[in-house]
Amino acid sequence: MTRAIRIAVDKIERIVPLAKELDRKTKIQQQKQAIHHYRNQLLSQQLHVTIQQEDFATNEHGKPYLIKFPQFYFNHSHSQKNYALATSSHMPDLGVDLEDLDRKVRFEALAVHAFHPNELRYWNELEQDREYWFKVWTTKEAVLKASGLGIHLNLNELETRVHPIYDGGLCSHPSIGTFAYQNFNLGHAMLTVAWRSESSCKGFAFPEIKIIFPS
Repeated sequence: MTRAIRIAVDKIERIVPLAKELDRKTKIQQQKQAIHHYRNQLLSQQLHVTIQQEDFATNEHGKPYLIKFPQFYFNHSHSQKNYALATSSHMPDLGVDLEDLDRKVRFEALAVHAFHPNELRYWNELEQDREYWFKVWTTKEAVLKASGLGIHLNLNELETRVHPIYDGGLCSHPSIGTFAYQNFNLGHAMLTVAWRSESSCKGFAFPEIKIIFPS
């Protein structure tokens, strides 16, 4: 069994060519449609079948899955400038999140609101390092998306145990169990992928993670 995760990363401007004169509501609707169409294209290429919107269902927490391929795991995320789709045939409960590193963020206000007390203390000890902030934020989002709970668990209840140097680890919460994660600084964006794992005194092995930039 190949423990592998594939992550396709692309620019939003390549996926959503929007006219500037559109109003905000129309832009959001068209962007959502274009992103879902692009996701379906990527899934179709991997599964060698045509995937359309009617091929999806959602679980009790609203997380989508493919009706005919329930054991093909996927999750996607987009920022203002970038898009990512994580897929795997063997790694269950995938979650992915990415954020543009040049995004204008109210770092301190969001950290106070969303960081676990230990994360907040560590961030301040690191003199409010931007990269650490993005690693914590994307890890929280990826883990909660992987769990399927999403907004049903407060961000500040989840301690990610993100390290300022190492780019991966394990985190647990009684409501969701244990998840492993891997962080990638792509230069223009911070990308984190998470998957269900288990605690072990022997540690854990990362799956093969391949990041692809479609041409």
